[in-house]
Amino acid sequence: MKRSRLSYDEWKCILSKDMQIKRVDTELLKGHMGLINIHEVSEPQIWKFNGQDIVVCDKGINWLTILPEADWYCITAMLSEKGESILWYIDMIAGQGIDQDGVPYFDDLYLDLVVHPDGTIIVDDMDELEEALDKQDITPEQFELAVRTSEKLKKGILSNIDAFIAYTGKCCELFHI
Repeated sequence: MKRSRLSYDEWKCILSKDMQIKRVDTELLKGHMGLINIHEVSEPQIWKFNGQDIVVCDKGINWLTILPEADWYCITAMLSEKGESILWYIDMIAGQGIDQDGVPYFDDLYLDLVVHPDGTIIVDDMDELEEALDKQDITPEQFELAVRTSEKLKKGILSNIDAFIAYTGKCCELFHI
């Protein structure tokens, strides 16, 4: 299982960035949020989904990360320079915490949901989740947690893309973007 930090240090293509982290305790969210402003990359990262090239990491793109403390997922909203949603990437997680340097982290359970602004949801890395179970890198309970969480998200907050976009917008306001 991979540990990811809200600073996204594992993205080696990001050469320069600013980062802010906030603890949030509101009706909207109880947990942590991070904002990364990407200033320089070694090369843009382009993902192909539904036959489209989508630039998810490049100069001027911002990543807003939403990590609810009492849930089993982490949302990363990839935003254009103008603050428009490019894509959401939602990691199913096994747990979370805060590193000694104060940066929140989560333990990635392999399974992800990729959400497009038109409401299309793509289940990503189910094969990695199944392989992790086969290799006993995760328990059957963790496997079920990932699947159950992804289904809960699809039937819940992701079932209305306009409400999900509004939720992301309200989270952005906490960072004044």
